[in-house]
Amino acid sequence: MKGYIVGDQQGIDSLKFVDIEEPKCKDNEAIIKFHSHSLNYRDYMILNQWYGGLKPETLIPLSDGSGEIVEIGTSVKGLKIGDRVCVNFFSDWVNGPIHPKYFSSDLGGSTNGTLVEYGSFPAHGIIKLPDNFTYAEGACLPCAGVTAWNTIVEAGKVKKGANVLLLGTGGVSVFGVQIAKAMGANAIITSSSDKKLEILESLGADHCINYKSNKEWAAKVLEATNGVGADIAIETGGPNSMAQTFESMSFNGLIGLIGFLSGNSNTSLDMMPLIGKNINLRGIAVGSVEMLEKLLSCMQSKSIKPYIGKEFQFDEAKEALTYMESQSHIGKIVINH
Repeated sequence: MKGYIVGDQQGIDSLKFVDIEEPKCKDNEAIIKFHSHSLNYRDYMILNQWYGGLKPETLIPLSDGSGEIVEIGTSVKGLKIGDRVCVNFFSDWVNGPIHPKYFSSDLGGSTNGTLVEYGSFPAHGIIKLPDNFTYAEGACLPCAGVTAWNTIVEAGKVKKGANVLLLGTGGVSVFGVQIAKAMGANAIITSSSDKKLEILESLGADHCINYKSNKEWAAKVLEATNGVGADIAIETGGPNSMAQTFESMSFNGLIGLIGFLSGNSNTSLDMMPLIGKNINLRGIAVGSVEMLEKLLSCMQSKSIKPYIGKEFQFDEAKEALTYMESQSHIGKIVINH
């Protein structure tokens, strides 16, 4: 079968399209024939050795994928051949709080991922897709969708009327807008592009702030919230953008730190606002299978679908990653077979 491996991880060109041995199904696993995959910035980081260092060259990349089950192990219950499914980012984190033991099951990082024709995964890390979700839509959920859900709902305990701040217009932030609105909260989003902000406004964002034309954009967040600030923020930029996120927050607010798009080199960040506003700064490591199920249930009940910005074919994985590298996308980038 055909699939991709990460190679020597010197950048996107290290990605290799190769013949790979077909997987063998263990008793507790199911084999998925993949139809769609979605990209996350982590996939790009791995190809540049920016995510936990050098990986084995034969590692199959990507955490997100959806498809149909073509074989099941002898001890598997609740799944059958022909089921339309997607697989969770941490295949072993079923429910409860995060634990170090789950980190060895992160797809496309510690263990083989989804960018292949067929893959075998533990059945407890697989969930069924509803009939009205396409494979492309199902592939968008596990990393970006669950990360946004974990931050806003699980960690943030979002309430109706709360103010939720999203930075940028990538997959997590777009899901963040959709989840915030589904929960009756106000969504505030930033971008350097007015054109992107117009699309986010059409998806329900209450306040759209161009941080390029508003260098001190935290003031705009406070203005939009009548001086109160954001109750929950999803921080995608990292330390180089965090000073303004601190300024944007309400007292007792929660910041979910999920990434470092603006860099991770700011050693002069003033941490006093965390104390002065009693802000909770919390790292978010995606989420569990249970969270993925809750996200999907919410999206079903509210008739929400993932926003897919652009789609590529299976033999265009490098082009898809190059498009992600340009940071010109909105929402999710999908690769289809």
